[in-house]
Amino acid sequence: MSIGELASTYACLILSDDGIPITAEKIATILKASKVECESYWPSLFAKLAEKKNINDLIVNVGAGGGGGGAPAAAAPAAGGGAAAAAPPPEEKKEEPKEESDDDMGFSLFD
Repeated sequence: MSIGELASTYACLILSDDGIPITAEKIATILKASKVECESYWPSLFAKLAEKKNINDLIVNVGAGGGGGGAPAAAAPAAGGGAAAAAPPPEEKKEEPKEESDDDMGFSLFD
């Protein structure tokens, strides 16, 4: 990631946080005020991105990946299987063993 790209990203975040419409001129103004020199195309690229996408939505969905594929489809029941074959078996709940506490062992960290 180049300095210009990173600085333009921060400029977009600043503008978005303040509720100011994101334009190439405003990004360039922030970069100039922060004394960051970058290629002239970065502010315009980020301004075009901000026109198409809401920056706040991008921040909120930063970890949400796209559809990774669904669960495999269930096999079709055999002919004449009836409704009993279509119902999935109930899930069994397994109880996890409880962890023992230090009180049960007769000692603690601060004895």
